[in-house]
Amino acid sequence: MVLKACLTCLRLPLAAGLLAVLAACAGGPPGEIKPEPAAVSVARPTTLVRSGFACCNLRYGGDQLSSANYAELPFIPLGTPILIRLVDGPRAVVEVNGKQLSLRTDPAQTRDTAAQWLERMVVVDDPRRKLESFPAGVRLAILSGRLSKGMTREQVIMALGYPHADAGKGLDSPSWRYWWSSFESFYVHWSRDKLSKISGTTETVNKLIYK
Repeated sequence: MVLKACLTCLRLPLAAGLLAVLAACAGGPPGEIKPEPAAVSVARPTTLVRSGFACCNLRYGGDQLSSANYAELPFIPLGTPILIRLVDGPRAVVEVNGKQLSLRTDPAQTRDTAAQWLERMVVVDDPRRKLESFPAGVRLAILSGRLSKGMTREQVIMALGYPHADAGKGLDSPSWRYWWSSFESFYVHWSRDKLSKISGTTETVNKLIYK
């Protein structure tokens, strides 16, 4: 019994010493239990994967979609299949014909978030079906990204995209503002919901008119 008690007494200091060594290796003072590290909250982008079609001619430069649809830029033709890969606040990534393009909305250009912009620009129904019902001249103007007198509001949107969101003005206003480039704008004017005039520099207006 005495021998057993002695062995027990020896085990206790050894165990305590081992715990102290392990605690020291863990970076804390002997006898202190180090808490588990707190979980780090990492903001993750919202993934919104859906497919659709370009509602209109969408302008781009390099690998960037233009949220202002600058008319001087090349465009993705309306009806082109588009896959939305990622939406994260003002930023988004889409895939067009196997190529990824990024979008970053600018409050100076649009009031929309990236999700709102894409909701309007990437539609469920292919607009090319409606395009086929238009007169040949209007159809060719839209396909070239240009305008012709007498076009409807819907047809102008197909050709140029949605207008700049001027304060207090909606799609039923008598004129729409667009951007040719980051420093030059132009206007389309309506008479009984038909395009009656384009105002801007002579050079820009000539480039916009389908002949």
